[in-house]
Amino acid sequence: MAAHANWPCQLAWAAHRAQSWLVMANILYLVHRLPYPPNKGDKVRSYHLLKHLAEKNQIFLGTFVDDPDDFQYIEKVRSFCSDLHVARLDPRLAKIRSLNALLADDPLTLRYYRDAGLQDWVDNICGQKNIDAIVVFSSAMAQYIESIARLPVIIDFVDVDSAKWTQYAPNHRWPMSWLYRREGARLLAYEREIAARSARSFFVTEAEAALFTRLAPECAIRVEALCNGVDADYFAPIDNRASPYAADEIPIVFTGAMDYLPNIDAVRWFVAEMLPALCERWPQLRFYIVGRCPTPEVLALAGETVTVTGTVPDVRPYLQHAAVVVAPLRIARGIQNKILEAMAMARPVVASSECAAAVDAIIGQELITATTPTDFIGEINALMQAPECCIAIGNAARQRVITRYSWEAHLASIDQYLPGLQEVAA
Repeated sequence: MAAHANWPCQLAWAAHRAQSWLVMANILYLVHRLPYPPNKGDKVRSYHLLKHLAEKNQIFLGTFVDDPDDFQYIEKVRSFCSDLHVARLDPRLAKIRSLNALLADDPLTLRYYRDAGLQDWVDNICGQKNIDAIVVFSSAMAQYIESIARLPVIIDFVDVDSAKWTQYAPNHRWPMSWLYRREGARLLAYEREIAARSARSFFVTEAEAALFTRLAPECAIRVEALCNGVDADYFAPIDNRASPYAADEIPIVFTGAMDYLPNIDAVRWFVAEMLPALCERWPQLRFYIVGRCPTPEVLALAGETVTVTGTVPDVRPYLQHAAVVVAPLRIARGIQNKILEAMAMARPVVASSECAAAVDAIIGQELITATTPTDFIGEINALMQAPECCIAIGNAARQRVITRYSWEAHLASIDQYLPGLQEVAA
């Protein structure tokens, strides 16, 4: 009798599954870097987008691996997909190959990510699998669908990459300054072209969306912000998490991929312009640069007052036990996951004003901003002198992340543009 009493529930569950099957779409998802592990900004976003899409769709994923260490995660990514194609990318060879774009008047970025095997796979998938829609993550991957006209395309630009290249130019001498300006101009032309052919173009902040709208006014009606989120359950302080620091240290922490030019510039600037004065005032202070793939110029910063960790198994202990987390980025596009993660870990963050502008937080209460080296030194000194203030700012910062930066809430906005999911959302 008990088993029979459960039949209505079983029938309801079966009906729900049948409905889900009926509206399930086949989505081609193209990403410029394997979306796992979520250990750097773009991979955090592309992974959560993959996970969200896979909840109600069949996913056909084409992507690259540019770090040999990521090959171990291919099966993890495959668990989200109906089919997966991974192309190997050697960054050094890709840079050399991309120079061919100078002869063809193309953006270097497209040649960097060009692969004949991936193109063949995309063509076969679109020809054989009844693909309903295409989701492109980053402008470089749009080249693989240029010949496909019949399917709706959604592109997540994340940032206005062309503006980033242009922003690099003033900080470099010729010929690199010329090369960066050229790449910015060529890439913007391509971004405008693919946005004009897409059903929707997403950017990580309202400011990035507004910037692209100014640069490409013809695309304005189909441009939208899709904010980043953070997993506040994962990035949460816990009482028994061991500290990676010596007991007598005052750790100031920067996190991020250390082969990324804006991050390299940030830590070099901090070490040269802020750290000496801070160490003079606080002799036990030590600056920790925590992140994968540090370049030779980053490794050269290591010394008496600086530790360069390279890849760490878990960034959370470094954040939780930091006295202060800094984000002194002078070249910043979009929202920085490093800021959201540190806030989620209930730590006080001092960020450059431009970088902090993308974060929805109360300045002075949930996030501290600075512009000049003098500003950074003053704000960090003030926090060091007021431990209770650090606790209050950290707690307020975590609460802001919990209430404002949920991945689920942000990513749900993409569903209305995907076939079938409109009915589910309704």
